[in-house]
Amino acid sequence: MVNSAKILPLVKDPERLESRLQEIPAEPGVYLMRDQNANILYIGKSKKLRSRVRSYFRQSQRLSERIALMVRQVTEIEFIVTDTEAESLALEANLVKQHQPYFNVLLKDDKKYPYVCITWSEDYPRIFITRKRRQGKEKDRFYGPYVDVGLLRRTLDLLKRIFPLRQRPRPLFQDRPCLNYDLGRCPGVCQQLITPEEYRKTVQKVAMVFQGRTKELIELLKANMQQAAELLNFEQAARIRDQINGIESLSADQKVSLPDDTVSRDAIALAADDQHACIQLFQIRAGRLVGRLGFFADAQSGTPEAILQRVLEEHYQTAEPVEIPAEILVQHQLPEEEMLAQYLSDRKKAKVRILTPLRQTKAELIEMVERNAKYELERTQRFAQTNNQAMQDLAEILDLPDLPRRIEGYDISHIQGSNAVASQVVFIDGTPAKQHYRHYKIKNPQVTIGHSDDFASLAEVIGRRFRKYQGEIAPQTAIQDAPDWPDLLMIDGGKGQLSAVVAVLQEMNLLADLRVVSLAKQREEIFIPGESLPLTTDAEQPGVQLLRRVRDEAHRFAVSFHRQQRSDKLRRSRLDEIPGLGFQRQKQLLAHFRSIDYIRDASTEQLAKVSGIGPHLAQEIYNYFHP
Repeated sequence: MVNSAKILPLVKDPERLESRLQEIPAEPGVYLMRDQNANILYIGKSKKLRSRVRSYFRQSQRLSERIALMVRQVTEIEFIVTDTEAESLALEANLVKQHQPYFNVLLKDDKKYPYVCITWSEDYPRIFITRKRRQGKEKDRFYGPYVDVGLLRRTLDLLKRIFPLRQRPRPLFQDRPCLNYDLGRCPGVCQQLITPEEYRKTVQKVAMVFQGRTKELIELLKANMQQAAELLNFEQAARIRDQINGIESLSADQKVSLPDDTVSRDAIALAADDQHACIQLFQIRAGRLVGRLGFFADAQSGTPEAILQRVLEEHYQTAEPVEIPAEILVQHQLPEEEMLAQYLSDRKKAKVRILTPLRQTKAELIEMVERNAKYELERTQRFAQTNNQAMQDLAEILDLPDLPRRIEGYDISHIQGSNAVASQVVFIDGTPAKQHYRHYKIKNPQVTIGHSDDFASLAEVIGRRFRKYQGEIAPQTAIQDAPDWPDLLMIDGGKGQLSAVVAVLQEMNLLADLRVVSLAKQREEIFIPGESLPLTTDAEQPGVQLLRRVRDEAHRFAVSFHRQQRSDKLRRSRLDEIPGLGFQRQKQLLAHFRSIDYIRDASTEQLAKVSGIGPHLAQEIYNYFHP
């Protein structure tokens, strides 16, 4: 391979760019753009690869700031040719899922809307609400994001009353089920009183509700009830009857008037301003609104038609074939409508139509969806305006040339030097961006129990955060091309903490390109480098409140990680004294028994069942707790 460290971006090497573009065929396929470190920046698809890739490098082409930033980093373009456009869409979906390139994220992951997760990766799947979709395992399924959080919680609570489901993430007792089993709300998962196969059948019925297959589920339950009655199992038939009544009550008042209520359909529309695009997707099954999903996108990432196209692609790529409706109503005609329809038809094994209704009832449905999107856009605009005012005020306080759109906050947490950790939180446009948060374990050997040093700890963390930029000949180039370069660093502390950070940034030759401040807790005072006195501010003005939110979030994140580390250490402290019981075996024991108390109460036979714990070691563990 060529030494990529010396390769110029293609935009700065016109001859190599033109040569590379000529090599790309005018056929359907997928293209991959890489940076100088061979990292994949972006994966895209097109029915004509050459013209699509060339469009990124035309001077007349107006690119969004995000895509322009990506193009400036491209040093190599790879491509994979496919036979059809639908195949290119499927291939792109698989590659994006595998590599997760930074610039492929169209929908903003701001944790605003929750998902329902079913952990099919476990023998006894859990069902819970989460806002962290991208952190699941491959077999886990996510449904959403749901706009109405209250309705979602009520639905999940009702389903847990209708069906006997696992109620706790961990067992309450080691050797017996809890009260939920006696009440019939749990089948005794913790004691394996039901087989994984039987339990998964129950979870599959619950999943049908979130898939919009409520009518199909009710028909299935009615057949089961009839069968139980014919076998004179009237108690079972009564339980199924109650389940049917509970499911029917979920959407009793959510009727949507359409001429054909036998067709499953989705309706999607958006409302956008110069910055934000709010998308709403209504899921209608048998004439009932079974789900209202919400998405956010950068309005500059494409035209309304292109945004709708991409939202539908991303949404249905993670959906199961049975969840794909027979009809999709769209606000604007999609640029690659035929390709998407063919792709969905192939996945569903049935005809899928994409329509842009212009009159009558279906057009009225699209107008209703668009109206909901406009309301969501208005809420987003009000929230963005408040954050923008805070950033403007902060820029005036600190005399910044531009708004501090990316603010990073740092804090240290420990107890007299023990389990010292640090946190890095990130606020983008005044909103927490939790996907960019980081934890640090302090590695400084001088920071030990009884001897804490917050100054040295902060210097270590800042050095580790920015060491990849150390030694840059032209740091300004790195700043322009780095998507994670902050506009402002906020340190939790006073002048001492700030001085420690300033010193390490000076050593790395980065202080000139970074703006650093500290916020002291007692009087909410802001300190800047080179000034002995704090800035004159009001603790309640918007800019200071923004810094306080960053500081409080950094503190919360650091303390939670410190407590986790301390808890893990306390749990393992007694196990460390057992000869032959190393870290991995301790981990397996705790994963199996959940606590030291359960390990202490276990018999040698129960201990020996744990993977990696043989009869001899099981006896050693038992003897330790029973001298």
